[in-house]
Amino acid sequence: MAQLWGGRFTKETDQLVYEFNASIGFDQRMYQQDIQGSMAHVKMLAKQGILSREEYEQIQEGLESILRDVQSGALSISPEYEDIHSFVEAVLIERIGDAGKKLHTGRSRNDQVALDMKLYTRDMIDVLKGNLYDLLQVLLSIMKQHVDTVMPGFTHLQKAQPITLAHHLGAYFEMFRRDYGRLVDIRRRMNECPLGSGALAGTTYPLDREYVAQQLGFDRATNNSMDSVADRDYLIELLSALCTVMMHLSRFSEEIIIWNTNEYHFVEIDDAYSTGSSIMPQKKNPDIAELVRGKTGRVYGALFSLLTVMKGLPLAYNKDMQEDKELVFDAMDTVRECLVLFTGMLRTMQFHTDVMERSAMGGFTNATDAADYLVNKGVPFRDAHSIIGTLVLTCLEKRCALDDLTIDEYKAVSPVFESDVYEAIRMDTCVNKRLTRGAPGSEAMRAAIEENEAFLNRVQSEDMQSDKK
Repeated sequence: MAQLWGGRFTKETDQLVYEFNASIGFDQRMYQQDIQGSMAHVKMLAKQGILSREEYEQIQEGLESILRDVQSGALSISPEYEDIHSFVEAVLIERIGDAGKKLHTGRSRNDQVALDMKLYTRDMIDVLKGNLYDLLQVLLSIMKQHVDTVMPGFTHLQKAQPITLAHHLGAYFEMFRRDYGRLVDIRRRMNECPLGSGALAGTTYPLDREYVAQQLGFDRATNNSMDSVADRDYLIELLSALCTVMMHLSRFSEEIIIWNTNEYHFVEIDDAYSTGSSIMPQKKNPDIAELVRGKTGRVYGALFSLLTVMKGLPLAYNKDMQEDKELVFDAMDTVRECLVLFTGMLRTMQFHTDVMERSAMGGFTNATDAADYLVNKGVPFRDAHSIIGTLVLTCLEKRCALDDLTIDEYKAVSPVFESDVYEAIRMDTCVNKRLTRGAPGSEAMRAAIEENEAFLNRVQSEDMQSDKK
């Protein structure tokens, strides 16, 4: 078939070259954004007197019919076209005749694809923000239920100090809250319209670029036409942010996998989010968590691939940049799917709170509080640390907890101990006397939950206001 650029060529493109060069196999997912951008473009052309009113109405009606038919399935996007832009323009000309040939007035495929990619990316950021919001809601809901659920906190995967399940999950709330903020920042920074930049040097037509930007919901038009068509910074930023999302999901998945083992038994993953073994009938595997952990490397790969593509490109547009789409599309799809499935798994997960509390009691997690008890009695901390270490050795020999030692056994190591030591090292005491901001104590935790809830309410309110614009 004839190409949009075929005028100066005297022979057909080799079929393998054509297939290698074509992008319609993956850029067809931007058909809605491509048509949306074309509609805004021709509206501006008519406003500027570059198109007649009749030509504008013909093109607009033709574009609307293409969009409608693709969405309904009445029109299939054909792989015989080089890209989604060629497909839309060819179908438009076929439907409305010569007026369709004026669609491309004042623009290049370079600024057109830059626009399509920004529109699509902006839409997908909004979807991913929604996915993160749903996960944050589930986390907050579980936190509210488990302010008083004691569990061991770990360092080096060894029991360290008692915390609560709300406190542990609250750490992930903070991570995903930062992830949400990164997406907001990227969306704001990328929200400049490249259309009207032409191939690289603008155009001689009297375009109103700010009008197009306004029509498409951008804050402004871009400042430099060369940068406009060569910029992929926003995609690199997005991939970096998505890598961080996946890193957080992977860390969380790793903990769930550990908690799901028979040795820990902290959680029970719902049957709907587990699979079995083809040979071992007793198995119930945490496949969703494992796949999320595994797919993290896939998203990392997209970031490093695009960085490598861009590292040696001179200004302005180069065909290498076409590689951005498959990488970014796959990363977006992967993160979206992981967020949705992980959120569903977390929402339906059961927490064995009795096992968590027993685990906290059995791992000397109250040893630091026992040392603090002595410090509050006037014993220097370094001496207190040594005394409690000696008591831990005694407990290891007797296979018991600090709580199980008699007061005589305590006094045999230090006469400072009194019977009030048992109250001081109770699990709920150890947790609830930690009241500083960010600590696991119930008072501090409820304040954090209140702040988190206010954040989600603010996000919801901002999104509703944005939808009204």
